[in-house]
Amino acid sequence: MELLFASAVGVLTAAGLYLVFRLRTFPVILGTSLLTYAVNLFLFASGRLTIGAPPILVDGVTRYTDPLPQALVLTAIVISFGMTAVVVVIALGAYLGENDDRVNDPAPDRSEERA
Repeated sequence: MELLFASAVGVLTAAGLYLVFRLRTFPVILGTSLLTYAVNLFLFASGRLTIGAPPILVDGVTRYTDPLPQALVLTAIVISFGMTAVVVVIALGAYLGENDDRVNDPAPDRSEERA
């Protein structure tokens, strides 16, 4: 199980980094989403992967699951959804303003328009 989670985190991180280094805004947005999924899996796996164990320590229970990573992942999902929405709106505004979605476009020379 740990090998599966580690492989999933590695593949999501590699694909996310590949997409973040692209020159268009849509792949960059997808790359940041994949990176957040990789971080969520990493946080979830940091609380030890136990199956069928209660999340709260009760009398007579010797094995339990740590609920803190689950709460952190839930919070990270909400934050990443909001971040993705903001980035999509910023990218859409940049595209509508310049009619181009390239990330590394140099700023146009406005000195000719002032003269």
